[in-house]
Amino acid sequence: MIQTGQITQFSYAAQHKPNQLIYGNGQTAVITGWTVKQALSKHLQPLEYAVIGQLYSPTRGINLLIRNLLLNPHVRYLVILNATKEDQNAGACQCLLDFFRNGVEESLSDTGRKSWVINSAIPGYIDIDIDINALEKLRHSIEFQEAKTIPVAVEQIKYYAQQEALPAWGLPLEFPLAIIEPTVLPGTRYGHRIEGKTIAETWVKIIHRIKTTGTIRPTGYDGKWQELIDLMAVVTDEPDDFYFPEPNYLPIDRSFLEEYVSQILDDAPNREGLKYTYGQRLRSWFGRDQIQHVIDKLIVDIDSARAVMSLWDASQDNNDNPPCLNHIWVRIVENELSLTATFRSNDMFSAWPANAMGLRALQRYIYDSIVKNSDHNLKMGSLITISQSAHIYDDCWENAENAIKSQYTKICQKRNYFDPAGSFVIYIQDDSIIVEHTTPGSGEVVNCYSGKSATSIYRQIAADCPGLEVDHALYLGAELQKAEIAFLMKEQFIYEQDKSLIKLKL
Repeated sequence: MIQTGQITQFSYAAQHKPNQLIYGNGQTAVITGWTVKQALSKHLQPLEYAVIGQLYSPTRGINLLIRNLLLNPHVRYLVILNATKEDQNAGACQCLLDFFRNGVEESLSDTGRKSWVINSAIPGYIDIDIDINALEKLRHSIEFQEAKTIPVAVEQIKYYAQQEALPAWGLPLEFPLAIIEPTVLPGTRYGHRIEGKTIAETWVKIIHRIKTTGTIRPTGYDGKWQELIDLMAVVTDEPDDFYFPEPNYLPIDRSFLEEYVSQILDDAPNREGLKYTYGQRLRSWFGRDQIQHVIDKLIVDIDSARAVMSLWDASQDNNDNPPCLNHIWVRIVENELSLTATFRSNDMFSAWPANAMGLRALQRYIYDSIVKNSDHNLKMGSLITISQSAHIYDDCWENAENAIKSQYTKICQKRNYFDPAGSFVIYIQDDSIIVEHTTPGSGEVVNCYSGKSATSIYRQIAADCPGLEVDHALYLGAELQKAEIAFLMKEQFIYEQDKSLIKLKL
């Protein structure tokens, strides 16, 4: 604390996410939700606030925010800007308000961890190792106000700045934050393909792949993430009304989805402090409705490969908040309409399920519009997302591990043994092991391999069929090994595919 004449200047020290904050010298902390923090700072002087920061998520952000406030007891006022549809959808600002209004109670987080659970309809947690007396003193020492617009927030901040400086409510309190570094197995860094019937199933497979082999790197935002580069996710059979598991292990629910879908499908007016919505980029940002343009193009030319929508604005996206979703491509092949979306950066744990469901809703909207306004006999195809940086933030690692532990094995056990690469029929004939490669479904023989050893045959198959699913390839190797044993010991064993070796009676 520094006194210059009649003005008292304070210094805010952030232990968590320090590079994401704007610092001042006052006694008011400002939370902007999804509104960019510069939208408020440009109307203020540093002496009028202590710190300005954004709060996106109640489960990821409030715990760190509370830790920072405990470390800065000179902060005596809090202004929370809860202004946008995105704020209401995320619920973070509301949950923070509920912390100061209603406090916490000891219970379990959604991952089963003992926590201080905020008394709110919106889930929010604070680490149990933070002393409850410190939390209660913080709640009762800070005067807080909710603002619904930027002008109201600015007016409230300036009002607090005109009050006499107050003494700190206590001593700075620091509670160490435990960070567990995950074990990473060796694996491919670039180019991954994951497929599932539903978004929920595909999501579990995605986070398992990232958590197993992803590279741990600094994010540039005061933390780490675990990352794979160029991950393609293919969702084949998401139902029209969307599949939510019961109990729901996804990080979103139906009420959140309803609001999120509108952010992709609908245009939005320019609002101070709001970066953009994907719908705004698609509907009006470049002076044309790109969604309608794609519909019109495919009605006229069902084979067009030019049904493209771009969200990247090269004239102004070289900033701190460029869109993560950059490119959408719609393609009709054999009357099946697919949609491919490219993300430059994708939070696969918290954001991808909503991203995928929003894009699926866009895919359905385009499909319905084409069917309604043309004679095309279409069916819905796959949704494909390509995430160039597919990552999980370090503050979600524990949640990701718990989701994998509870769901991944169940999902793997549901496999239907269908491989788009086809099937293989193995038998022994005359003086060779024979393997016929057949098409999926019809069973037409498209290739035939023969040899006297499992090794020579599987090498041929691997060269011709590099896209074999992993468990199918492992199965094939095991069956070929059985066939080789029976071939070499034909006086003792008979080989039949998918059965144990039959021992001959001597």
